[in-house]
Amino acid sequence: MIYLDQAATSLQKPPTVMRAMETAMQECAGYGRSGHRAAVRAGEVVYACRETAAKLFGMDDPSRVIFTMNATHALNLAIYGLCQAQTKVAVTGYEHNSVMRPLHHLGCPLHIITSRLFDAQDFLKRAEQAILAGTELFVVNQVSNVFGAQVPLKELDALLQQYGIPMILDASQAAGLLDLAFLPSIRAICMPGHKGLMGPQGTGMLLLAPEADPTPLLQGGTGSASSDFEQPGFFPDRLESGTPNIPGIAGLDAAMQFILEIGMEEIRSREEMLRKTLADGLGAIPRLTVFASDVGQSAVISVCMEGVPSEILAQALSDSDICVRAGLHCAPLAHKTAGTEATGTVRFSLGIYNTRAEIEQTILKMHKIVREH
Repeated sequence: MIYLDQAATSLQKPPTVMRAMETAMQECAGYGRSGHRAAVRAGEVVYACRETAAKLFGMDDPSRVIFTMNATHALNLAIYGLCQAQTKVAVTGYEHNSVMRPLHHLGCPLHIITSRLFDAQDFLKRAEQAILAGTELFVVNQVSNVFGAQVPLKELDALLQQYGIPMILDASQAAGLLDLAFLPSIRAICMPGHKGLMGPQGTGMLLLAPEADPTPLLQGGTGSASSDFEQPGFFPDRLESGTPNIPGIAGLDAAMQFILEIGMEEIRSREEMLRKTLADGLGAIPRLTVFASDVGQSAVISVCMEGVPSEILAQALSDSDICVRAGLHCAPLAHKTAGTEATGTVRFSLGIYNTRAEIEQTILKMHKIVREH
């Protein structure tokens, strides 16, 4: 099997991930609920993962690493915690439904930055127009899950600093690949554990800036301040109610340790080589439209073919045991902005465990599929 659906979920994991999860299943019990050895061990596992995340993302305070079920959970915590119904919000034209649906539910007035794909200067120009139109908050995905297009984050941060506007960052496709840090405008960074971080499904993180104080989305048992009906006011307890996924957190810690050991620069280098090989190969196939750029693109490439639904192309690849994703990828706004909403796209998303041989085999298969359709 050739697995090229890393933007949905990383399938291949560092071997230490499974071992850490198995150990946690055997040794860890009620985190923050008891004083016996198994409960204390759970607390050690959770705190170790907070420290690893703080190291990976340059945070001074591990208590501001909030564990979640996934990026959607983290984004909901950030959006509902930092937005109100009347907050004027700007988003890129390539946002995921994990951003759009909470904002729609809140009824926030939206300014959609419909910039040209892979055009950083056009994006910054339109972002400033959004600011001048009265935007109070930006919610931005650093990397499009459909096209791999990267937002010029440092330049955007400088612009937002100039006007004193905060940002919530969706790092779903950036965490584990791009260097992430709390630039001055960023109040929260949201991410899954199961994509570029290569951790288990059912894990995610919300990273909070020192000045961020979101309203809790969930309230309940925290193992702390149990005599008080009020939700604790301190972090992480303020945003973490209920028993967390201890085996998942143990696996996530092992995955992040792997990234720290190998280095994100090495991961980016390998994935960029594979992305360029795939983009060049697919670009040589007649009748295939390939959304690729030499700059500002992560290891995610979408293609479409006029007159042929993306699901048909993806199924043909699946029949050859090549795993991709087809359709709108939970991001209809991105397709509307790029003009692919009618057919969707076939998305190839790469990871560190893919090989050049797999990419070359995929290109050959796509040649055959296009000829047959």
